[in-house]
Amino acid sequence: MSNSVDDEYLAKRQLKKGTAGWVLLAGLGVSYVISGDFAGWNFGIGEAGWGGFAIAMALMAVMYFALVLSLAEMSAAIPAAGGGYSFARHAMGATGGYLTGLAVLIEYALAPAAIVIFIGAAVEELLGVNGPWVYALFYAVFVGIHLAGVGEALKVMMVISGLAVFAILATAVALVGDFDSANLFNIAPTGEAGTSDFLPFGWFGVWAALPFAMWLFLAVEGVPLAAEEAKDPGRDMPRGIIGAMVFLLFTALLVVVLLAGAAGAQAIGASGVPLVDALKVTGNPTLATLINVLGLAGLIASFFSIIYGYSRLVFALSRAGYLPKALSLTSKRKAPMWALIVPGVFGFLVSLTGEGDLILGMAVVGATISYALMSASHILLRIRQPGLARPYKTPGGIMTSAIALILSLVAMTGVYAFDPRAFNYTIILFVVGAIYYFAYGKNQLVAKTADEELALVLDAESSLDEDEAAKAKLAEA
Repeated sequence: MSNSVDDEYLAKRQLKKGTAGWVLLAGLGVSYVISGDFAGWNFGIGEAGWGGFAIAMALMAVMYFALVLSLAEMSAAIPAAGGGYSFARHAMGATGGYLTGLAVLIEYALAPAAIVIFIGAAVEELLGVNGPWVYALFYAVFVGIHLAGVGEALKVMMVISGLAVFAILATAVALVGDFDSANLFNIAPTGEAGTSDFLPFGWFGVWAALPFAMWLFLAVEGVPLAAEEAKDPGRDMPRGIIGAMVFLLFTALLVVVLLAGAAGAQAIGASGVPLVDALKVTGNPTLATLINVLGLAGLIASFFSIIYGYSRLVFALSRAGYLPKALSLTSKRKAPMWALIVPGVFGFLVSLTGEGDLILGMAVVGATISYALMSASHILLRIRQPGLARPYKTPGGIMTSAIALILSLVAMTGVYAFDPRAFNYTIILFVVGAIYYFAYGKNQLVAKTADEELALVLDAESSLDEDEAAKAKLAEA
């Protein structure tokens, strides 16, 4: 391409820079995940007992923390909206970048479809209505808010997330007086070899519980997708993603320890609404009703923010030429309109199956594939590009990302142990996506290398900033 074509092409594909500081980015990370505190994770107690689930959660917390520290370095050094895709393209070339982006896209396109099914169940509990019209309404409203502009969307998201966090904190305060450690171990061992009160289903239960433990942190890795909209990526991205992870560790400990400790592991392991049921068991019916309403806010927060995440990923993949280029066109408000709408339609169609658990299991498989590839990207970037400017450096370096890589592969096998269908369907999706790339997508790339792509983006941003500054001076004159 000539420079004039590059300028024209990229001018139509710009996000609104300088919208998010580190606090908004941390809020984005929390909102991606917060619905996982309200339900889903607790079925892992049914698979492994409280002790087994505690081990699974500890392993996944280590995996996510190691991954987050690796992503903090890469997002500060490579501030592009593609997140994991951008890092992998720098480390592993065009094919590695696409396959990583594809894995993240599977996670982020499917997760809202699963969450909207859970939202429908919550709406039915509160209002008595459910079904495709409910799913369509939520997609339309929240895609519409994103189309209004990123600043407006992130502020709405922070308010919704704040309500969800309040629900968790209020529940914790109400339950702390009822905590009894004996309640954590009230699931009887199966009696097979290797079982105990701490591990009533043995080590196999720990393995099968790994996907449920992931629900407490799933999608926090999406914070780097906002890199191009950060005020100061080198400073804000590490602070934002690490801050989000620390806060999510805190809320995870609250729900995992206090709910089972107050209401009993057996009851919580079988509950569809664990916060609500724990409050009812301990004699807090009024608060339970309020938390039931605010639980919907938690689901909406994750639904809303993951829509933001998929749109930025589709935008980046399309702008680079991997996906049809029309998907990266932005509106006057600098919102990636088609990257919001098209995956939204896809997610709505998937939601019509009604199989929320299966869809979320598939999203987890996509996530674990992407974690392995992103961790490998960190290792390769450290080896191949030691001179890359790194405003933030991962503590422990390659050792940290190696831990994330190993645990992500273990977590992937855990999905197979729990639900082979989810594993197999996701692999089929991944293969179909790979065939598209090798048959068509690889010949449509805008830039030959990752460095060239990033340079084009940054140059276009710089020239647009200069144009806007010139217009402002003329307006003042």
